[in-house]
Amino acid sequence: MLTLSIRHQMIIALLLTVLMIITRSHYFVSMHNLPGASWAVFFLAGVYLRAVWPLPALLVLAWWLDYMAYAWGGVSDFCLTPAYTLLLPAYASLWLAGRWYAERHHYAWRSLMPLSLSIMSGLILCELFSSGGFYFFSGHFADTTWLEYAERMSVYFPMYAESFLFYAGFAIAIHMIIVSIRQLAHSRDIASD
Repeated sequence: MLTLSIRHQMIIALLLTVLMIITRSHYFVSMHNLPGASWAVFFLAGVYLRAVWPLPALLVLAWWLDYMAYAWGGVSDFCLTPAYTLLLPAYASLWLAGRWYAERHHYAWRSLMPLSLSIMSGLILCELFSSGGFYFFSGHFADTTWLEYAERMSVYFPMYAESFLFYAGFAIAIHMIIVSIRQLAHSRDIASD
């Protein structure tokens, strides 16, 4: 199981918050063309943060950033429909997938299978709730069919998954570097004793 000190969890929470602000904010995304990190942020919060309160805090932050983009950023209200509420279970799916993985984490190759399963299940559930919810419940599509939804999913899901995997891969690389440095320092401490 992955356990971190409260101090490390607070640092990670701050970094995830900044990452969401930078990539979800209308102002920063247009300046830097960064892909959205929201999906990865919720997953990584589930992995690294043991308390439950970051989930509702991140949900509020996502809503607030969307509201600010709409109210003051000039972003269209096209996505602000009754289906917007389905982002709650969409993001919670990613967070729960991260929690599930954190309980199965090992510092070895044995972690790859649970990590892969948690990523795939989290991504698929998030896509079904977010894009599926928008397609079926936004009111923007007159004749909804599962076939048309599958076609739309084949277009949009790879882009969301790519953004997720970019940020998750970056987090995995940083995690591995930090673990390697700590193991090297620990080995040196043992050798010097």
